[in-house]
Amino acid sequence: MSSVKNFLLPKESSAQADIFSGVTVALALVPEAVAFAFVASVSPIIGLYGAFIMCLITSLFGGRPGMISGATGAMAVVMVSLVTEGNAMGVAGEATGVQYLFITLLLVGVFQVLAGIFKLGKFIRLVPRPVMMGFVNGLAIVIFLSQLNMFKENGSWIQGQSLWTMLGLVALTLAIMFLTPIISKKAPGALISILIVTLIVIFMNIPTATVLSFIQQSGGDSIKAGLPSFAWPQVPINLETLWFITPYALILAAIGLIESLMTLNLIDELTQTRGRGNKECMAQGFANFLNGIFGGMGGCAMIGQSIINITSGGRGRLSGIVASITLLGFILFASSYIEAVPIAALVGVMFFVVFKTFAWSTFNILNKVPKWDIAIIAIVTGMTVAFDLAIAVFAGVIISALLFSWENALRIRARKTVDEHGIPHYEIYGPLFFGSTTLFLTKFEYEEDPLEVVIDFKDSRIMDLSAIEAINKVAENYQKMGKNVHLRYLSKDCTRLIKKAHKICDVNVLEDPNYFLSIDNYRKHQVTK
Repeated sequence: MSSVKNFLLPKESSAQADIFSGVTVALALVPEAVAFAFVASVSPIIGLYGAFIMCLITSLFGGRPGMISGATGAMAVVMVSLVTEGNAMGVAGEATGVQYLFITLLLVGVFQVLAGIFKLGKFIRLVPRPVMMGFVNGLAIVIFLSQLNMFKENGSWIQGQSLWTMLGLVALTLAIMFLTPIISKKAPGALISILIVTLIVIFMNIPTATVLSFIQQSGGDSIKAGLPSFAWPQVPINLETLWFITPYALILAAIGLIESLMTLNLIDELTQTRGRGNKECMAQGFANFLNGIFGGMGGCAMIGQSIINITSGGRGRLSGIVASITLLGFILFASSYIEAVPIAALVGVMFFVVFKTFAWSTFNILNKVPKWDIAIIAIVTGMTVAFDLAIAVFAGVIISALLFSWENALRIRARKTVDEHGIPHYEIYGPLFFGSTTLFLTKFEYEEDPLEVVIDFKDSRIMDLSAIEAINKVAENYQKMGKNVHLRYLSKDCTRLIKKAHKICDVNVLEDPNYFLSIDNYRKHQVTK
């Protein structure tokens, strides 16, 4: 029993907090799953099934206890194109697009599991801090903008009394959420605020939008349904199908993993714990695969619901399990009660999530960090809002890498000294890599130097093939004049690089005891010279 308890609840968590938090998350999952289902052009129940399966499987087998997964907008915007093209490939009037979505999710699952097996999750460490800050800021803005759609009715902004009622209920929800921790830190503020606002609306008969009216406005009927059942996707299994779904599967797998691993990093920071990225990759893949054969729309980690869970006290796997089972309970038995929840209460909870998600420290560092870091934060934030998470993160990492390369390329320096034997020593400072080779080649006085030249790498490193070719170019320039080049103070890995490239790099490596080698060759060379 103790092992099961430790699995479901870490030391810093409690069963009560996880249960209350799980129920709150389940309530917040309903409108999100329905909304994203309509974005993807599939039935609301497919979105709800997807949220249930994703949440349950990743809570049980994922690498980040407390993180919530479900149907997400980032993947839904790709799915809508897949479903549309899939419908066009089938017989008119038949919903073949959703079947192509299901079989694509099978491939998405395979790709994500392979990413976990080959430990690709570790590459999330390459995401710089400015990119991470831009990511959370952009996502907070996206969540905020998505909630503004709840202030619309039939495509138009609500006005008059309806607007003021909505704003008043949202403000009341936020007030309760901010005040609850002051009264009791253990009380589930989000759940309490939803219950109080719902009861006020019901008993005071306040006319306002509810979950049911939102579903009906979106073209649905109800969230009531049965259990998800096994069904193999009804599409032709051939090369044409594989050729069609593979690009979508790769894009969806990449988006899902990037959003999940970025969310995992954020939750790590908030909880001062460390999740397991590769394990999360495999759990996400397994969950998406099951979605493909049980009729869900798939998904990935949800930063909004994860923040709700963490701020409500959910730290263990139990919170996610409770959320998924509660969501299934809503679908099977309690649809009428959940459909009565005011949209304003859920919007208020999500606005609170926006407040907690946004990296407000961004404003404190504006004049304290390099301007390029601020630019990267702004670029990633803007691209997250304008395009999607995957494009924003990729762009941020690429820009950061280019800036890092440019700054390090300018750091290559050389100081020339002459020893007692009249041999010039070029002491190199800074990394020698593809970005710094051009400047490196200008540091030598080829014509003025004597027959023997030593290049000292004590304060430098040879990083790549471009660096080896640059050294070879220097050697060739000297050899054309009948002069010899010797490399000194190479680290062990640099020496290995040079020796492997001996056919393309014709230089003499002087060995030194400080780098696990011997200086004898250098002394013998000086004596025989």
